[in-house]
Amino acid sequence: MSKKTVLSGIQPSGKLHIGNYVGALQNWVRLQEDYECYYFVADWHALTSQYADTSQLQEYVRDVVVNCLAAGLDPEKATLFLQSLVPEHGELQVLLSMITPLSWLERVPSYKDKQLEVKDKDLSTYGFLGYPLLQTADILMYRANYVPVGIDQLPHLEITREIGRRFNNFYGEIFPEPEGLLTENPKVPGVDGRKMSKTYGNCIFLADTPEEVDKKIRTMTTDTQRVRRTDPGDPELSPVFQLHKIFSSEEERSEIVKGCTTAGIGCLDCKKILIKNVFTVLEPLWEKRAEYMQKPDLIKDILHTGSKKARKTAIETMEKVREAMNLK
Repeated sequence: MSKKTVLSGIQPSGKLHIGNYVGALQNWVRLQEDYECYYFVADWHALTSQYADTSQLQEYVRDVVVNCLAAGLDPEKATLFLQSLVPEHGELQVLLSMITPLSWLERVPSYKDKQLEVKDKDLSTYGFLGYPLLQTADILMYRANYVPVGIDQLPHLEITREIGRRFNNFYGEIFPEPEGLLTENPKVPGVDGRKMSKTYGNCIFLADTPEEVDKKIRTMTTDTQRVRRTDPGDPELSPVFQLHKIFSSEEERSEIVKGCTTAGIGCLDCKKILIKNVFTVLEPLWEKRAEYMQKPDLIKDILHTGSKKARKTAIETMEKVREAMNLK
C-alpha cells in the first residue's frame, strides 16, 4: 500500500527558535518514517507580513533548511522544498480565489487577531487577507491526506477543507479532504513569560550561542511573588518551570516543585538545571548546524532537488485542475 501524504511548512520570517524545534521539527522527523512527507519553506507566506523589508529573507530561508537537516530531516525520506520554486502554488491560489467567498477569508481567526497583535506593520493588504487561500493551495497541491497541527490550529485547517469541498462540488472529485494529524504541540514560553514568538522578541534561537542561551535563561522571569530567596514559591507561576515541563525529567520536576514550594532551592538553582537540560537537547543540533553552515552548496542543492521533485507532483495536480475547469 502507498503511504499517506503529509504536508507542512515553516515561514522564514526570522530565525527559528526552540519552540519551532519542539513544536514542529522534531515531529517532522518522526513523521518522515511513516508517511510521504512534503515539507516546505514558505517564503511567499513570509511576504504577507514581511513585504517591506526582504533583505534577510535568504538568510532566514537558509536558517530553516539548516535547522531541518540538523534536527534529522532526511532529504531521501522527505521532500524539502522552497515554495517560490514551485510557481504552480500561485496559479492554484488564483483559481481558488475565483470560487472562495470573501466572508470565508474575513472570518479566519488569525486575520483580525494578528492585525491587532502586530502594531508596526500594515497588514491591510490583499496578500494578508488571501493568506488562507495560499495555504489551501499549498495543501491541496500535494493532495495531502494529513496536515500536522495542534488542536488550536484545527480552525485554520477547516477553511482548506471547505474550499476543497467547494471546488470538488463545482468541478468533480479532484482533491481529498485533508485531516488534521493532531500532534503534541507544547506551548513554549519565551523569556518574558509570553508565548515564544519572533513578534515579541522573546525567543531562544537555535542559532544562539551557548553563552547567549545561558544568559537568556538566567535572566528569565520567575514567580514574581517570590521576592526573597527564603520565600516559598509557586512553580506554576514561573515560565522557567513551563520550560522544565518540556526539557526536564519527571524526577527533576518533582524535586524542583518540592524545592520551590519550601524555599529549599533558589530561582537560580532552578535555572541551572534547566540550562543543563536545554544544552543536552541543543548541543547535538549545534554541532550539526555548524557542519551544514559550512556547506552552502549542499544546502542549495538539497533545496533545488526537493523543489524539482515537488514541482513534478504540482504539475500533475494542475493538469487535473485545468482539465476539470475546462482551461485546457
